[in-house]
Amino acid sequence: MVLNQTIYENFHNSFEQKCFQLMAAAYHTTLTEKIIQLDWNENDISSELHKNIKANPFRYQWEITINVEGTIPKNIPKVKGFADKFPRIDFKLTSFRKSYEYEYFFEAKNLKQNDSKLKRRYITTGIDNFVSKKYEKGSLVGYLLEGKTDKTVNGINYLLEKDKRETEILKITSNQWFNFFYESSHPGINTLKHFILDYTRIPK
Repeated sequence: MVLNQTIYENFHNSFEQKCFQLMAAAYHTTLTEKIIQLDWNENDISSELHKNIKANPFRYQWEITINVEGTIPKNIPKVKGFADKFPRIDFKLTSFRKSYEYEYFFEAKNLKQNDSKLKRRYITTGIDNFVSKKYEKGSLVGYLLEGKTDKTVNGINYLLEKDKRETEILKITSNQWFNFFYESSHPGINTLKHFILDYTRIPK
């Protein structure tokens, strides 16, 4: 059975918004619980967010499954070590409708205002992995552990401009679930979404 393209896109857009809502709720729970430490690794923070997304009752209502460090299969020769070449991504959310599987991915990166290496890594192993389509159907999540969001994003944009990628800079836009929501445009993939989760806001 061929699913009408318009119906498919409408459901996928709705599914994407549900994924955003689950991530936003998980983030706000981590702020309330005051568990996240500013010296944590990305996987530590992702583990807490995963726990909260998994416990969200809306996830059951919407019939969405979630996995951490999801493997995205690629067509590569199956010889010794082939699985190590699979691209891996931090969050994989999945839903089934009318025999169709819908997937959405979040790739997470630590960020600090005064750490150029982290901002460069956000580009090379975050943005560029979506641009190359190593990762598809997803968004980037930045865990801000030091500094201000706007200045950190300005730093990412400075590096993009330095690489003569002025047309790919992050631009802030509105989103009902996140205060710091950005979009960027890239050749071949159109719009990439970015969520900056500010953990410097954790109450003392």
